[in-house]
Amino acid sequence: MPSHPAGDDDGRMGDDPVLYEIRVNGHLGPTLLTAFPAFAYETVSGQQGAQTVLTGPVPDIAALYGVIFQLEALGLELVAVQRVAPCSREEPSSSPGHGPRPAPPGLPRPLGDAP
Repeated sequence: MPSHPAGDDDGRMGDDPVLYEIRVNGHLGPTLLTAFPAFAYETVSGQQGAQTVLTGPVPDIAALYGVIFQLEALGLELVAVQRVAPCSREEPSSSPGHGPRPAPPGLPRPLGDAP
């Protein structure tokens, strides 16, 4: 049986965590938001109704799947997962779970954001 060379992918996304934007249908109240303490959040309105956007650092693929599984366990409908940018250890971040973080420069605004 032929063997495959070992890949470089060990489940890590690099030395630093990666910033992800995770969009779910509906407005998440304070109780549900406590399940995601490392994420900032904002509720946006679009053509399909209200959605909650969770934005935060994810250290590796396993952690990303953990967040997705937690959303499923809570009965939340996942709309999108988007890798926004690598996190830099030098950049200060807003306190997790306390409202929206500004989008990094050059990225489009989420649906429903006013200019």
